[in-house]
Amino acid sequence: MRTHVVDHPLVAHKLTHLRDEGTDSPTFRRLADELVTLLAYEATRDVRVSPYDIVTPVAPTTGVSLATPKPLVVPILRAGLGMLDGMMRLLPTAEVGFLGMIRNEETLQASTYAERLPEDLSGRQCYVLDPMLATGGTLAAAIRFLTDRGANDITAICLLAAPEGCARLEHELDGLDVPVTVVTAALDERLNEKGYIVPGLGDAGDRLYGVAG
Repeated sequence: MRTHVVDHPLVAHKLTHLRDEGTDSPTFRRLADELVTLLAYEATRDVRVSPYDIVTPVAPTTGVSLATPKPLVVPILRAGLGMLDGMMRLLPTAEVGFLGMIRNEETLQASTYAERLPEDLSGRQCYVLDPMLATGGTLAAAIRFLTDRGANDITAICLLAAPEGCARLEHELDGLDVPVTVVTAALDERLNEKGYIVPGLGDAGDRLYGVAG
C-alpha cells in the first residue's frame, strides 16, 4: 500500500478552513468539493489511457483517451457523497457505484448495509471516496468488497488520515495482490479514545449535511 499526502498550498488552505469549527455546512460542502478536485488531480496520475487519433485544424496527431473499461468512482455512503461532485468534475466520463457502510461506534467494526455496484469488476480501476481514514476498518472492508468482485487497482481519496488507520489498512490488506494507494490532504497526529482523528475536523457527515434527528 502506498500513502500519498498532497503537499500544496491550496490544499493546505482549504483544509484549514474545513477544520475550523466556525465553518458552516454550506461553506464546508463547497470547500470539500474544491479540495476533492485538487486531490483527484493527484489521484488520477496513473489513470489508464489508450492512444487516440484525432485531426487538429493543422494536422493529424495521436493523443490519449481514457481506456476501457472506464474507471469506477465509489463513494462510501453517506459522507462520501459530499466528495462525488468534486471527483466527477475532473473525471466526468467515469462510472459511479455506491457502497453503504456503517461503523459500530462501540466495536469500531464496519459492515455493509447497501451497495449499487456491477457484479463483475474484473480489470477495473476503482476510486473510493471516504472523507476520513480514521480506524481504517471501513475503508479496508470497502477495498476487500471491490477486490472480491475483481477490481485490480484501487485508489482511495480521503480528506484526512490517521496513522492508526493507515497502519490497520496496511495490515488488513496484507497479501492482497492488488495495488492500493491512499491519497489524502493530511496525515494527522492520532485517534482519540472515541476513534476520531486529532486534530481532525469532527464528523465529516454531520458537517456536510447536519445532524439527523
